[in-house]
Amino acid sequence: MIDINASVMQVLLAFVVVGPLLGAVAALLPAPPGLKGKSPEQAVLRHGVTVTGAILAATIVLALGFDHDHPSKMQATTDISWIPALDVRIHLGIDGISLPLLVLTALLTFLCALYSYFKMPAGPSPKAFVALLLLLESGTLATFAVLDLLLFFLAFEMVLIPMYFLIARWGGEGRTQAAWKFILFTLLGSVVMLLGLLLIGIKAGTFDMMALATDNGRSLTASVQVIAVLAVGLGLAVKTPMWPLHSWLPDAHTAAPTVGSVLLAGVLLKMGTYGFVRILLPIAPDGFRTFAPYLAAFAVVGIIYGSLACLALAKQGAKGDLKRLIAYSSVGHMGFVLLGIATMTPTGVNGALFANIAHGLITGLLFFLVGALKDRTGTTDLDSLSLLSPGHRPSTSGSAAPNQLQAGAALYGKAPRLGGLLAFAAVASLGLPGLAGFWGEMLALFGAFRPAAGLSRPAFLTFMAIAAFGTLLTAAYLLIVVRRVCMGPVPQQAPELADVHTYEFAAWTPLVALTVVAGLWPRALLGLTDPAVQQLLAGGTR
Repeated sequence: MIDINASVMQVLLAFVVVGPLLGAVAALLPAPPGLKGKSPEQAVLRHGVTVTGAILAATIVLALGFDHDHPSKMQATTDISWIPALDVRIHLGIDGISLPLLVLTALLTFLCALYSYFKMPAGPSPKAFVALLLLLESGTLATFAVLDLLLFFLAFEMVLIPMYFLIARWGGEGRTQAAWKFILFTLLGSVVMLLGLLLIGIKAGTFDMMALATDNGRSLTASVQVIAVLAVGLGLAVKTPMWPLHSWLPDAHTAAPTVGSVLLAGVLLKMGTYGFVRILLPIAPDGFRTFAPYLAAFAVVGIIYGSLACLALAKQGAKGDLKRLIAYSSVGHMGFVLLGIATMTPTGVNGALFANIAHGLITGLLFFLVGALKDRTGTTDLDSLSLLSPGHRPSTSGSAAPNQLQAGAALYGKAPRLGGLLAFAAVASLGLPGLAGFWGEMLALFGAFRPAAGLSRPAFLTFMAIAAFGTLLTAAYLLIVVRRVCMGPVPQQAPELADVHTYEFAAWTPLVALTVVAGLWPRALLGLTDPAVQQLLAGGTR
């Protein structure tokens, strides 16, 4: 690690948050004559790659300059009065909890911009696309960096409009309905969340998240904490998404363009779980303890429900959409994150934060791969993808003929690198030991084995057993997908299928590498999060 002056760290963090916003404004301006290249469209796409690349570089320098010996300490802080009448401050800072999410956001946005430079989704002007992508990045990075409740809310809401337009203007079939469903669900949740945040700030006399965390709920009565957790938790649960508030997610993923799905799964879902850890756990611990068993119950229902939905979609003749299947898998995976948070233990919360990062890497890669499959085949319908030959069609009766049961797209034979990457992402998603998906889920289960004092251990042991069964269901549907899409003999008259292109290798390799590194060396992430979590749960007194 490198020694960087504190003031330089402040400037870097401010640049990381504000830089994409300035880049979004610049994207809408005419390109300078010398930078147009072959066309203005290419110039603005190149601008997107440049800005997101600069933000990623700044984030990496920020991570290198971070004091890894004291990850529980808030670093690179800026604290400026913004609205004195409400005591709202522009308060920024990062610790071991927010730093990994900051890096993940910057990385995924850069990879999406790079991918779009070579494979721009069909739709209106690239200018608007790049501006929305950068606006989305700015809002997400701000969510993980701000330390004021009202500023958190503004950043939290800032991402909704760009994601709405990315789905509505560059999405596929059913995009308008999916975009409206996304915006209505999240906005309704946000209205309730704002009321809860205002209640906390007014009753405690401050909106400063650090002061509130140190106070640890002492200035809030038990009834205020319960109401605040219910209101704020509902808004966060919609974004997470928690069952049964998840129904907007499959439609949004199915309709969104590839990069929209990557950012939705890899970054936006993390904003909800981050809010649970950063706001509710330290600021209203007694109120959170009241709702923790219910949160855990909803979490394990989501794990089973998501897995069963995926199994139904993976079934032969079900006309299951592969993007929709991965979306439902996210409901299950985020269930493990919520279960870990609900245990209120360092083990469970660390597992939740690890699972957050792992899900962002693995599911981001899965959506990239499914997008590539759609570009090559024109479909994400699992039955169409798994036909043995172009002449076969799925049975309309819902059952399959014997020869169709063995049908496979033979991706291993047609495009071996693409098939291998899809299989890798699938086994990483099912939690294979040695890959990133394993540690978060295991730690969440360990946290449920011995929950925090005041929580019913028999109830959490039951939740643990149900969640563990969910891991078996997860393995079942992902292996079915691999068998149907990747395996099978190559038909003699099979259409040509291009293997992985160079730009795809460039966009996907970092995700593969980090999935392996996080799986083999979990301490790299847990060493950052654990001291910060310990202090957070102790109310900033440790």
